[in-house]
Parts: sequence; structure tokens; C-alpha cells
Amino acid sequence: NDLAGNLKTLDAESTTQLRTLVDLGSDCFCQAEVPDTSRVFVDVGLGFHVEFKHDEALNFIPDKVASLQKQADKHASDAADIKAHIKLVLEGIRELMQLPEASALEREDKHGWSGGRH
Repeated sequence: NDLAGNLKTLDAESTTQLRTLVDLGSDCFCQAEVPDTSRVFVDVGLGFHVEFKHDEALNFIPDKVASLQKQADKHASDAADIKAHIKLVLEGIRELMQLPEASALEREDKHGWSGGRH
């Protein structure tokens, strides 16, 4: 985990301040100066960030990873269900394409003949 590794590096090197690049999005970065590295802000979900001491953040990480894994598993399951539905619909379309057109079937029913097949 990147956060855990970065926190451990900060602790091991006794880093108290830091200069870094911050990703603003769309591959746009700016320099940032962190005057006090004793606390970090962690994305806890739903757009909220919580300020943690390093040890608090390290304790939170396993819970966050488990939550993200659960979400990933749910998305994978949903994707498998959708794939199965698509496969079923495609098979139905294949079967329908092998049937005579609907107008020929209606003529058979109305006239009692099989569209030229006797």
C-alpha cells in the first residue's frame, strides 16, 4: 500500500517537513510544501477526508483496504451477471435469426399453409 509505505518512510527518516508534487487531475501537477508531516489527511470515502496521526492512519488502512476489496468483489460479481445476461440475449437473438420472418408465420396461421412448404 502506497500510503502505508510513505508513512513508514517518513517515520524511518524522521521527516518533519516535505516538498512534493500534488496531482491536480488530468496529469497536471503542482509543487506543495508540507510544513508538518506528523499528520496526514486520508480519504475515508464519500468525499470526506480525516486528519490522522501516522499510527492512526496505519491502523485505518487495513479496514479501508477490506472495504475497497469488498466493493471490487461486488463490482466483479455484477459484471459477471451482466456478462451472463448478454450471453443469454445473444443466444436468443441467434435462435430468432434462424426462424422464418414474422410475415411468413402469420400467412401460415391465416391460410393454413406453410408458405410453400407442403
